Amino acid sequence: MMQEEPQFLTVGNGARAREIAYLHEPARARGPAEAGVMWLSGFKSDMAGSKAVAVAEWAAERGVSCTRHDYSGHGRSAGDFEDACLSDWLEETLAVFDACCKGPTIIIGSSMGGWLAMLLTLARRETGLIKGLVLIAPAADFTEELMWKHRFSDDIRQTIMETGRFEQPSAYSEDPYVITRKLIEDGRKHLILDRQLKTGCPVAILQGVQDPDVPWQHAQRLAEALPLDDVSLTLIPDGDHRLSRPQDIELLLKTVEGLI
Repeated sequence: MMQEEPQFLTVGNGARAREIAYLHEPARARGPAEAGVMWLSGFKSDMAGSKAVAVAEWAAERGVSCTRHDYSGHGRSAGDFEDACLSDWLEETLAVFDACCKGPTIIIGSSMGGWLAMLLTLARRETGLIKGLVLIAPAADFTEELMWKHRFSDDIRQTIMETGRFEQPSAYSEDPYVITRKLIEDGRKHLILDRQLKTGCPVAILQGVQDPDVPWQHAQRLAEALPLDDVSLTLIPDGDHRLSRPQDIELLLKTVEGLI
């Protein structure tokens, strides 16, 4: 029986302390010994999304552990979305990983979760616990490369700098995405595409060619930044950003199973 009610982990100190909701299903004896997966959601997404649930159900069927959580300001975690930034979400991801992932783990990251998956892997590479990455439309450096430099006009950039925020219409929700000056400036502390990277594990990238948010060339750029790793880039000709169709989820699960 899959766990439905999340547990909570306190991350941060003092005024920055926040309660982070997470779900952790331990491995069962019939699955690979101590093997596990960790799911990292995208920007404004949570651990109850269709891909996250599909991964959790797949893991339960195979007896491998599964860990997923909501970033602060997302889902069932505490915090105000507009007060948070990538540094906060990375700190929370590291804390959940350290608390739950004690054996060989495959990290699965979607969109912004792909960026966080890379940052997590680089930060915890020496543990030897991360055995592979599956990145779905990985939005590495998206605050700078996809938003600030290419998508935002001079007027939008000026609005963000002067007012501290901009409401960007969302194709996935009636509510706009609020892009804050804090988010943009903090993102610059975590840029990875301007250097050679080494995760020390296989990396599988799944990317829709029809993705309006993360161009397939952006995923290719990440693959090229990993010359020392075993990297595969699978382009889905008719795939969008979410890659949530039945055939997309089937490909995702087959990819994860191949790494497990």
